Amino acid sequence: MSDKLTTFLGDSLGRTIIKLLIISFVVGIIMSALNFTPWDVWYGIRDFFISIYNLGFDALGKIGKYFLLGAGIVVPVFLIIRFLNFKK
Repeated sequence: MSDKLTTFLGDSLGRTIIKLLIISFVVGIIMSALNFTPWDVWYGIRDFFISIYNLGFDALGKIGKYFLLGAGIVVPVFLIIRFLNFKK
């Protein structure tokens, strides 16, 4: 079990915990100096995906508008042509 854990962590458990504590402390100091919180990161990621989601459906809405505008001309012309050919 210990060998698998050491392989997974890349070092012994104690050394990995010490490294993580030191790195967490340094990152915490930097984030505090920048007045930046982990919630800002999560909200930024969430807002990024929400904006991509909204952009996608805005694009689909524009495409749908083009289809409707074109269909307003194409469908009646198609029906007229079909009715004229149907009589023959």
